[in-house]
This record gives sequence, C-alpha cells and structure tokens, in this order.
Amino acid sequence: MAIQLKSTREAARTNGLKVLVYGGAGAGKTTLCKTMPGNPIIISAEGGLLSLRDVDLPVIEVSKIEDVHEAYNYLMNDADGKKFDWIALDSISEIAEVVLSYEKKNSKDARAAYGNLSEQMTDLLRAFRDLPGRNVYMSCKMERVKDEHTGAMLYSPSLPGAKLAQGIPYLFDEVLCLRAEKDPEGKLVRYLQTQPDFNYIAKDRSGALDAFELPNLADIAAKVLATPDQQQQASAQPDSIEPTRNPTQPSIHQE
Repeated sequence: MAIQLKSTREAARTNGLKVLVYGGAGAGKTTLCKTMPGNPIIISAEGGLLSLRDVDLPVIEVSKIEDVHEAYNYLMNDADGKKFDWIALDSISEIAEVVLSYEKKNSKDARAAYGNLSEQMTDLLRAFRDLPGRNVYMSCKMERVKDEHTGAMLYSPSLPGAKLAQGIPYLFDEVLCLRAEKDPEGKLVRYLQTQPDFNYIAKDRSGALDAFELPNLADIAAKVLATPDQQQQASAQPDSIEPTRNPTQPSIHQE
C-alpha cells in the first residue's frame, strides 16, 4: 500500500466534529439537535422528542440493540444514509440502558452483564464516532460522582456501570456540559461549559472554544473546524457568554 501523507489540519477538518454533551434533565440536550447544520439525522432512544415538534428532522427510533446496529449500518453503508453529515445519538445513556437490559437477560452473573455492557458500548460509540467524514453529537445524562484521585464531588456524564461512565470522556475531543441558570431578570439562560472546574468535567481538545459558549452546534463546529485565518476573523467577533453567577456553583437541578 502506498503511503499517503495528510496534514493534521486537513485530517481534523475532514474527520468532522465529535462532541459529547451532558446535562441535567430539562437542560436542553435534545433541543440542541435543532442547531445541527447541514443534513442532520437523529437516532433516538428517549422517546421524548416533544422539544423538536417545531422542526422537521429525520429520526430513527431505537428500542433494542439490534436497532442501533441497523442504524449504524444504514449510515455507514446505505447510499441514502451516507447523505447525512450530522448524526445525533440522543441519548447514549438510554442506549446503554437498552444494552444493559439485553445483557442481563442473557447472563446470570450481574458483573458479567456490566462487563459486557462496557465492552459493547465502548465499541458501539467508537464506531459511531469514527464514521468517516461525519459530524457526530452524542447527548448524555448527568450525575455527581466522587473523583477517585482528589476525592472531590464532580458533575460528569452518567451511564450505567462505573467503568463505562469513567471511560466515556476519553473517547471524545469535545466534552461539554450544558448548564442552565437564571440571569438578574430571572430569565433562564443556557450555555455550554467547555473547560473543567472544581465541580464539572469538561474539555476542549481543539483549544478553539471559549470557557463558556452559546448552545449552538453549528457555531461550535465553525470554531473547532475553522482554518487559522477563519479563527482569527472570528476572534474579532466575540460570541461567547459569561455566566451570570459563579460558574463553579451547581446551577442545574437534576430530576
């Protein structure tokens, strides 16, 4: 096989954006699907798409693990499926519950079921993440857990099984927390936290995002995938937001 050299800048842009967004119930994770540009599709395991009633987006509803694999094969191999350039998995927490239910039915050992869950979900998420040339958005529930290194209590992505939950952030370049708080007038303001602090797990491997960004996937993608010239032009037009309170204080109530 002849070696084909590609620049890191080109590879990053052509591989697409792969982003995980987690947040509390009602924070707006499903609503964020509205902000996907281009030709998007949603793979939904939630059944709660009421927040998208005012838009007309194609949806694949999944209720069992075979449905998820079928959706992947459609997007990977079908000519019609390949037309979608933005793919949302809403949510991977619910998809993991589907996988866990399947594993529990097929295993008498609960520990083996959770081990199989971690392996299956990791492989599944990597497969969707690595869809060539696609932008992939995955949403996830939120929980507060104890950091095994510092002992601090941190808000982080929530998935069944400690091993799976701890490993998920390592699979993504962008791990963002969708937060909501009230401004001085009492109006609810939502924003994406891109950097970690003493309460929230987050990361922006691109280095292109401000610490707090408006919840818009099109804008996030434009920043992360921009050329250096485009980034310089965008820096002259600030579109990030500042929290209305101390950002290290929890502001989302999780039901």
